[in-house]
Amino acid sequence: MDSYDIVVIGSGQAGEALAMVSARGGLATALIDDGQQGANSINAGAAPSNALIASANVARIARRAADFGVETGPVAVDLRKIQRRRHAVMEDIRSGVKQAISDTPGLTLLEGNASFADASTLNVEGRDGGTRQLRGGRIFINTGAHPVLPQLRGLADVHYLDSDSAMALDQLPSHLLVLGGGAAGLELGQAFCRLGARVSIVERQGRLLPGEDRDVAATVAQILREDGVEIFLETIATSVETDTEGRIRLQVRNPAGSRVLTGSHLLVIDGRAPNTSAMNLQAAGIAVDDQGYVRVNERLETSAPGVYALGDVNGGPPFTHMAQDDLRIVRANLLENSRATTAGRMCPYTVFIDPALGRVGLTEAEARRQGRDVRVARLPMSKVARAVELNETRGFMKAVVDAATGRILGATVLGVGGGEVLAMLQIAMMANMPYTSLRDGVFAYPTLAESLNNLFTSMEK
Repeated sequence: MDSYDIVVIGSGQAGEALAMVSARGGLATALIDDGQQGANSINAGAAPSNALIASANVARIARRAADFGVETGPVAVDLRKIQRRRHAVMEDIRSGVKQAISDTPGLTLLEGNASFADASTLNVEGRDGGTRQLRGGRIFINTGAHPVLPQLRGLADVHYLDSDSAMALDQLPSHLLVLGGGAAGLELGQAFCRLGARVSIVERQGRLLPGEDRDVAATVAQILREDGVEIFLETIATSVETDTEGRIRLQVRNPAGSRVLTGSHLLVIDGRAPNTSAMNLQAAGIAVDDQGYVRVNERLETSAPGVYALGDVNGGPPFTHMAQDDLRIVRANLLENSRATTAGRMCPYTVFIDPALGRVGLTEAEARRQGRDVRVARLPMSKVARAVELNETRGFMKAVVDAATGRILGATVLGVGGGEVLAMLQIAMMANMPYTSLRDGVFAYPTLAESLNNLFTSMEK
């Protein structure tokens, strides 16, 4: 039986980097991977979706060229060329990861699927059908998550898309039905609409992006509708079938009654579930929650001594940058004898609709539910000089401030460059700076950054 100081199961962003840094630190390290280095972020997450979204946004800009005084003629979309570009982007990233792994001395790559024999022993079923066993001084689980399906009558009998397969389409849907009004559904729905498809989004709740403030969700819906996306709120899908002409017929119900939506394609986005079912976690004494996510403490330790879980599989915020911060924690504790934890860390994120939605910290609704005494700053993007110059004035920015200390508790930027502007607000939060530091700061004009002066000048009393 081979023994290693470190064994990493899964090659997400955190796992690959941890395996390489451990090996470079002189620890005998094994990385067990299913043959798709890059995991969710590269193969089915932010990288491929944003490559597709970028093409869709170019199509929109091309159609708006006349608004800028530029004549371009009719705009044609070739989805096969878009897919070739998307695959090239993915392969460039993936090949870089593979090369970095192969160039790391002391790192053994094992292609296959791992399951636990006990808390320190793994069985690895290779792609050739053979099985080998190995021991690890410390074992790190970084196996990610996969799309899940809702309980919908008839779904098993129709051809449907999930967030992964939708990105691989090489023919444009004539009418895409999107079941789910969360971030992924909005991103892909808007993208396909801009590429030329008719798009209808069905959301069971009364607003899109239910975790956002109502004014944010309402403005997002307005933006999508302006782009041509049809939105059905408070609408529950009850059944689905394929008609005799091969069309998807989605039966839905809302307060106005029942109706049938007919489309060429159905995209089902109902969340994700952890990739843990085949790992025999119980043999190692690794506790999971009722959804199968691995339970961890603030140091990312599982209930089994010497076993850790990083990234989506531990049920934390499902973002690549949070997995990378998990890496920071275990790297500091493993190689630097530190006691880093997840306590108090911020979770910024961006929804890559266009214009983008960036958010960090508390929403206004969360702050008020907690009984905090807050002041709120709001600024429409139509009052931002740079946004006016770019002819993209949709959206607004908003900050929630502690009334007593002036510290920023949370921020939302729905507008051009939303995720980038958000980072400036987050940095101020990290430094515990009062909002007045941004209100009175000197920023280059005309940039999106200088809008922070006006945002905090608009602070409500």
